[in-house]
Amino acid sequence: MTPVGGGPELADRVLGGWLGRIAGNMLGKPVEQGDVWTRERIDGYLRRAAALPLTDYLPEPATEEDGLRLRPEWRACVRGRIHGSCRDDDVDYAILGLDLLETHGFGFSTEEVGDLWLRRLPYLQTFTAERAAYRNLTAGLKPPLTATYDNPYQEWIGALIRADIHGWTCPGLPRRAASLARRDAVLSHTGNGVYGAMFAAALIAAAFTAPTVRGALDEALAVVPASSRLARAVRRVASLHGAGMTWEDTLTTVTQETAGLGWIHTVPNVAVLTAGLLYGDGDFTRTVTLTVRGGLDTDSNGATAGSVAGVLTGAAAIPRRWTEPLEDTVRSAVFGFDGARISDLARRTTRLAGTRDRPQEN
Repeated sequence: MTPVGGGPELADRVLGGWLGRIAGNMLGKPVEQGDVWTRERIDGYLRRAAALPLTDYLPEPATEEDGLRLRPEWRACVRGRIHGSCRDDDVDYAILGLDLLETHGFGFSTEEVGDLWLRRLPYLQTFTAERAAYRNLTAGLKPPLTATYDNPYQEWIGALIRADIHGWTCPGLPRRAASLARRDAVLSHTGNGVYGAMFAAALIAAAFTAPTVRGALDEALAVVPASSRLARAVRRVASLHGAGMTWEDTLTTVTQETAGLGWIHTVPNVAVLTAGLLYGDGDFTRTVTLTVRGGLDTDSNGATAGSVAGVLTGAAAIPRRWTEPLEDTVRSAVFGFDGARISDLARRTTRLAGTRDRPQEN
């Protein structure tokens, strides 16, 4: 595949990726508790608030019971209350990835990823596999032991949410994006956890040049083992979509087929993401709202769906109801980045995407 050129179009689409990621994350954050906020319960919430079909950020809860079930951050994440983005690890890792590439370039090592975590990221703002890897780093372990020692979360979604920066900086180069994402992911993950990061990075890179959402998904599938459970889940969703099954019935089917993996495991979440992308069919609002309504790890899935859709459409085409409340401001736990301008982060990312040492396709 030929890498995309630079100029205003590249800048607009990278900004679209950043804005889409942050908006999708904010959309899903109030209901980020997949064992509580099932797909049926999310839609029930929306019906009670007269917000179906969903076309904007979540509405305020219509009942006291709904409000008590939401994450406590909901008051800064629902429509009418948003003034800049909330802090969230799904955005922190995109910022940390940008800092990684600016500091070490595209030749970074897995060890340098870990060193940056220790210097820039507070321990209590890490979760599951990342917290296990962080603890292992402080105990003196080196990769790949940081991922495998006393870490029951190796195939959870954490590495996938760190992958966007590698897609944004490798536009049109999905295999190279996947290679960078893998080098990052093995600090904390194995198996499908790593494949999820590779898939997401390749998907975002492919979105710069693929003619359709399905085309980008096919290119992303090509970078992970065809026999992996992740690849099989993506193909299953694509086949059900291609056969004309409804979004609701597709998710019911794949939910049954991935039962038992848990709501933070990479595989069922990638299935929800794939369904949101295919049934959203390139429309930003439909893509992020369907993905979040799909349940499971709603803020992570909404963020990745928003990133892909934002790259596909470009920032200028994202409806302003999603972008204006963000006020071009991001909150972050990454040292030195709290209060950063989203537009500045995007400019810095675009500069990396256009540098001469940008990795080339093998």
